[in-house]
Amino acid sequence: MGDTNGKVVAGGNGKGDRLDQLNYPTGVLIDKEKDSFIICNGGNRRVVRWSRRSGTTQGEILVDC
Repeated sequence: MGDTNGKVVAGGNGKGDRLDQLNYPTGVLIDKEKDSFIICNGGNRRVVRWSRRSGTTQGEILVDC
């Protein structure tokens, strides 16, 4: 609480349906085994994985509804 600095780790390219965008994300899990985030992207009706590695530019679709 009270932090004033942060880093964008997924999305960051405005709201939309491209793989480098999120649209109303509703939940996130951290997958330590694959060093990634699993994001429920509600507005796009899909679940995506974003690598935590530097230089990641888009997510990978895991579930597309």
